Amino acid sequence: MEGSKVDAAAAAAAVAAFGFPAPVRPGATRVGWVGIGVMGGAMAARLLAAGFAVTVYARTPAKAEALVAAGASLGDSPAAVAAASDVVFTMVGNPSDVRAVVLDAASGVLAGLRPGGVLVDCTSSSPSLAREVAAAARAAGCYAVDSPVSGGDVGARDGTLALLAGGDEAVVSWLAPLFAHLGRPTYVGPPGSGQSSKIANQIAVAGAVVGASEALAFANAAGLNAPLFLDAVSKGAAGSRVMDIFGERMLRREFASGGAVKYIIKDLGMALETEDGPEGAKVLPGAAMFRQMFSAMAANGDGDLCLQGLITVVERLNGIRK
Repeated sequence: MEGSKVDAAAAAAAVAAFGFPAPVRPGATRVGWVGIGVMGGAMAARLLAAGFAVTVYARTPAKAEALVAAGASLGDSPAAVAAASDVVFTMVGNPSDVRAVVLDAASGVLAGLRPGGVLVDCTSSSPSLAREVAAAARAAGCYAVDSPVSGGDVGARDGTLALLAGGDEAVVSWLAPLFAHLGRPTYVGPPGSGQSSKIANQIAVAGAVVGASEALAFANAAGLNAPLFLDAVSKGAAGSRVMDIFGERMLRREFASGGAVKYIIKDLGMALETEDGPEGAKVLPGAAMFRQMFSAMAANGDGDLCLQGLITVVERLNGIRK
């Protein structure tokens, strides 16, 4: 009995020295990053610049060249990244990608993450999958936080993202020194709550983009000075972060900057799907309409453009040529 107590104490000390709850510190805490696209790459770069040792994985290694040049290490699989890390962030495209990079028994993050390690999934994904990942992490002696983000490529670059964190509240608090370099974290509840919060956020963002697109298309068709109009209304009740970022890009016809529209189609689809779990609001006529409009944009061959490209759908419906 005495020996088992010693072994348990030694195991607990080893975990504490490695991951949660050992203090998070630049130069000591090792960070892994899986998925270094527009958003993930900018976020990983901020942690690297803050002094954290960062190991990254990309399915296309060439995409990691800038981070490696800045001092990051390159892993050959998510499991290899996890084995070299105390905290692993994932930011990939779809729930199926999350399942592959996290849960694969041979190459996934949880195959390489040691007990005490923490997984933070920043992908906009499924609440039910987040709960499944959290359960798998617990079974492996690790911790999982679902923390999708809002704020777009500008927020990722500037470190002003809203981080919507679900999971163990103590672990979310422990992550604060890392989150501080990425934006403003909010603990929103148990596993899956971060993903549910992001889906709700996307409904609001989609509605605001639809409104801005129709307003600017109408203003242009009416012969108004569109920049003057946008500046005027942005100071009133119509003003929003969406208006500031996406409205200006609509004026400049800058449709390639930001996240691809195919991802908000995915997010709105998750809002409309019925799945096991506590989510119960499934009659969402606005979300259904917004998804249909963004899907029309993709059907026009513009699925890789950003949300502000929705104005082109409104223009097509009205026979406006730009």
